Amino acid sequence: MERAQKAEAVEALKGIFAESGAVVVSHYTGLTVAEMTSLRVKLREAGGQLKVVKNRLAKIALKGNAAESVGDLFTGPVAIAYSVDPVAAPKAAVAFAKDNDKFVVLGGMMGETVLNEGGVKSLASLPSLDELRGKLVGLIQAPATKVAGVVQAPAAQLARVINAYAQKAA
Repeated sequence: MERAQKAEAVEALKGIFAESGAVVVSHYTGLTVAEMTSLRVKLREAGGQLKVVKNRLAKIALKGNAAESVGDLFTGPVAIAYSVDPVAAPKAAVAFAKDNDKFVVLGGMMGETVLNEGGVKSLASLPSLDELRGKLVGLIQAPATKVAGVVQAPAAQLARVINAYAQKAA
């Protein structure tokens, strides 16, 4: 790599570390091209991406970052999985690691917080942002539906009573 390419790669990594909701650092030793492609597809479907990084450039990109200590994880063949949604990349990476022993999740970072392997796994067990939004809308709609039913009930009862008197009089 030429010096200009390295500088460009460092800037790209700085952007990834700054804009991503979560970054998962992992080893991929022994994965075939087909397995890596499968992982990339799964991450893309979840809204994330996978990037194989040069360790030295990643450490340079992390300098000055609050989560600079995550740089200790960058040894050996490292790939990072990242996404804007803090749950999407960890969920896809952990699911792939369960199915494939050659893919090992080392840890990661979420904003300024450094995560160990357990932290990434617990983050992966959380519901995604879309799922949380759905639950929130459901919780908000439930009381409104109940209120509408309670308000409608007396009117419906009154209509039945009037109908009964009308039928009785006829």
